Amino acid sequence: MAWLVLVASGLLETVWAVALDRSAGFSRPLPIAIFVVGLVLSMLGLGVALRSIPVGTAYAIWVGIGAVGTAVVGMLALGEHAGLPRLLSLVLVVAGVVGLKVFH
Repeated sequence: MAWLVLVASGLLETVWAVALDRSAGFSRPLPIAIFVVGLVLSMLGLGVALRSIPVGTAYAIWVGIGAVGTAVVGMLALGEHAGLPRLLSLVLVVAGVVGLKVFH
């Protein structure tokens, strides 16, 4: 169960990061609200996962999921560049996250 909570928390990191971008410097109320709720839920989930998963493993996986998710949203929905070097770099991050889970 802790691993599912950790993955969900990592996905929520993507939510709050994108909402932070969309808030236009904290000037738009709806993205600000989504940012705050996403951030709180993401941190709470990380805290729950830390009851069963070591901090180094959990934090690295949480950040990795959030970073890859945010980059993917940026490329697919926000018009960010999706060149081959960038995609290969994201694959390496995913490989690292999977490796941390497998060798936990």
